[in-house]
Amino acid sequence: MQHTTTSGRIAKGLNYTLLILLAASCVLPFLYVISVSLTPISEVIKNNGLVLIPSHMTLTAYREIMQGGRLLDAYQITIFRVVVGTLLNLLFTVLTALPLSRKSLPGRSWFLLFIVFTMLFNGGIIPSYLLVKEIGLLNSEWSLIIPGLINAFYLMIVKSFFEQLPEAIDEAARIDGAGEISILVRIVLPLSLPIIATVGLFYAVWHWNSYFDALLYINNPESQPVQLFLRQILLASVAISGDAAEAADAVNPISVQMASVVVTTLPILVVYPFIQKHFTQGVLVGSIKG
Repeated sequence: MQHTTTSGRIAKGLNYTLLILLAASCVLPFLYVISVSLTPISEVIKNNGLVLIPSHMTLTAYREIMQGGRLLDAYQITIFRVVVGTLLNLLFTVLTALPLSRKSLPGRSWFLLFIVFTMLFNGGIIPSYLLVKEIGLLNSEWSLIIPGLINAFYLMIVKSFFEQLPEAIDEAARIDGAGEISILVRIVLPLSLPIIATVGLFYAVWHWNSYFDALLYINNPESQPVQLFLRQILLASVAISGDAAEAADAVNPISVQMASVVVTTLPILVVYPFIQKHFTQGVLVGSIKG
């Protein structure tokens, strides 16, 4: 009995040690990014770029990012894209996935074939740009939303989830006189909150992190989202000379880069804990069956 107890304690100790190491491997990179963004350039150079707890702190990198007030304007555009874009993505994805989940839909297999085809092939960058230009969306926030209204992969996930819902519920609602819109709003959507939260998170993160489409379609600096704005700041950063490096308030390109990571990542880290429950459940129940 004593041997079993000792073995159990050793196993528990090893488990705790492994969990602590895994937690440290996740926390230390965030701590490093935040520390370097607040560290004067002289201290960064003195420690060869490895700073976990700075002895002195400065907000020079954040002031560099926020100068001119353009960061707030870029944030407004990004928030508009994330909120409006995600809502429209969910609306069109749900409205497309629901009929495709009904086996009685005429031509259902052909529609699914066309959708899967877009997952493997696309028109390319130049045709996409010409299309956006012809419909007059250049330099507009809508050019960041309308071309990607429906993601084929997320559509297939939502369709697979709808197929798992009992058909008897729909039949009972139709007997009671409910129409398709009423069934969708009162029955399907309440039962599909986990997968909607999951796909909504995927869409929102994609909108938040995306910058390449803005690089293609947005030429007006006042209409740039935050990712493109910060990218230009990083590209504009230049190497600091040895004499300037000794100044505590000198702008360090590395600190600017880390501050940009903090600015773009913090909102996602704040929102994610509130929808983690739905996200985990939706990944499990909404996975596509083979």
